[in-house]
Amino acid sequence: MKAIITVIGKDKVGILATIANECMKGNINILDVSQTIVDGFFTMTMSTDFTNASSSISEFATYMESFGKERDLLIRVMHQDIFDSMHKI
Repeated sequence: MKAIITVIGKDKVGILATIANECMKGNINILDVSQTIVDGFFTMTMSTDFTNASSSISEFATYMESFGKERDLLIRVMHQDIFDSMHKI
């Protein structure tokens, strides 16, 4: 099962590494990453595989939302089907 993680916040050192580390702790495989910095703001979209994850997407999403708030980041985790539906024309 695949999920999309999005991250938005003021750019600072280690954002990608921090998110990747949390994925590693949850046994979540990172499939692809796209990131950019525009006018000092970091944005990232990460495609992940939850097949062997130690928690559900919903549990991880709740955790990451709180994790992000502590770091002044907006982090969203959603099932890929929901993400795809949101972005269809």
